[in-house]
Amino acid sequence: MSKDIIHIKEIILKAAQNAIQETGNEPEPELTKKIDWPIKCSVGPGLEGAIACESKIGYVNGSKGWLVYRGYNIFDLCAYSNFEEVSFLLLHGRLPNSCELETYKQKLINYGNLNKTLRLLMAFPVEKMHVMAALRLGTNLMRQEFTILDTEEGKPDINDAIASDEDSIAMETIPFGSNHAVYEFDKQDTRWFKKTKAEEKARQSIDSIGFEACYHLIAGVSVIVAAISRIHSGKLPLEPNPDLSFAGNLLYMISGKIPSPIEERIMDISLILHADHGMNASTFASMVVASTLSDIFFSVGAGIGALSGPLHGGANEAVIKSLQEIERADNVKTWLDKKMINKEKISGFGHRVYKAYDPRARILGPLAQFLANNSPAIMPIYDVACELEKQMISKLGAEKKIFPNVDFYSGIVYSCLGIDSKLFTPLFAASRVAGWTARIYEYIQNNRIFRPRAIYTGEFNKKYLPVSMR
Repeated sequence: MSKDIIHIKEIILKAAQNAIQETGNEPEPELTKKIDWPIKCSVGPGLEGAIACESKIGYVNGSKGWLVYRGYNIFDLCAYSNFEEVSFLLLHGRLPNSCELETYKQKLINYGNLNKTLRLLMAFPVEKMHVMAALRLGTNLMRQEFTILDTEEGKPDINDAIASDEDSIAMETIPFGSNHAVYEFDKQDTRWFKKTKAEEKARQSIDSIGFEACYHLIAGVSVIVAAISRIHSGKLPLEPNPDLSFAGNLLYMISGKIPSPIEERIMDISLILHADHGMNASTFASMVVASTLSDIFFSVGAGIGALSGPLHGGANEAVIKSLQEIERADNVKTWLDKKMINKEKISGFGHRVYKAYDPRARILGPLAQFLANNSPAIMPIYDVACELEKQMISKLGAEKKIFPNVDFYSGIVYSCLGIDSKLFTPLFAASRVAGWTARIYEYIQNNRIFRPRAIYTGEFNKKYLPVSMR
């Protein structure tokens, strides 16, 4: 292991030490125990605070700045693990042994060969499309390549459904929940996934097929992200290199160059940091679609659609634009004062959940410094970021608990890796697909269609007038 790789691990462990010193060591008791349904909770607009399900996949403690995957804190995973292990962990609930890891890595390489999907994708004007629109299209094309769901044979059986908007109980009454929904996935129903004759004869279980679909998506989304990047640059897509890691392949398929060990390791850490983050908007969107018994490809497409919204994805791109606009560290005060007078949002600060320093920013901040020290073009931007963080915390940190979030330094890290800013949000998706698929798969094991209610505030007893009288 090189001296620089060891130094990167030391950076992460130091960030972990700082986090431990500044936060408590007890989880939130009301949010970390098995639920005895029904429950009462305070719900705000947009379902804020609502408890929708139980999960063993990830835990975010916003008041203390914790991020936990399957019981492992994010600092240990970033210091010692890799994205292949972490994505396997999210899906299967445990870290793989050496044989399982090698098999999984090989599957990700094999499933990254999307020749038909990429040919279909290139038939569209991808170079003129927004990158997230192209990514969602590519995911739908994967669905066509690997499933029979777009054929007559793959149509859902109308007898599988009880009604067009079915649930276990009538939603016009207050739901008390039940152990199982009336209709759940048939454990032996594998008809939708394309199979060889041998596989058809074997009749694999839905558990196996479900995981294989997850593997296809984890491998495929990153390949499509890289292909879109190259098409936008007037280049042809590249196939995965079997000698590279998942993170190394992602960089290689974007740039066409074998990344250095440092670049590969830091991309690996970035992928781990973005892999899951509770019931965020894109995760919830993907789970809502899956709960209707739609397929996992459409469900992940819904997650991509939610992530494309500027309130969810794209903040790190806005951060880079702001830092470039400020230009020099001594311009920060004037720029920030003007923004605050006009009550404008400062991208990269504050978080819907965190009221403490985002643990992902604790890692990405020093990694950005590590990379910027060897990148003269990026160092001035990093200096501006440091000064902006200092002034923002002095103004809003203590009083309003506003600190840098994951997006504040991730754009600098990606820029140092030579990645164009328009690719920042697709890279988010290439990582978060691990969390999306894991949470979808977990939820459908005891599926219940999401069905919140709205409070009606409209009128009653209005009289209909013919069009001639309006």
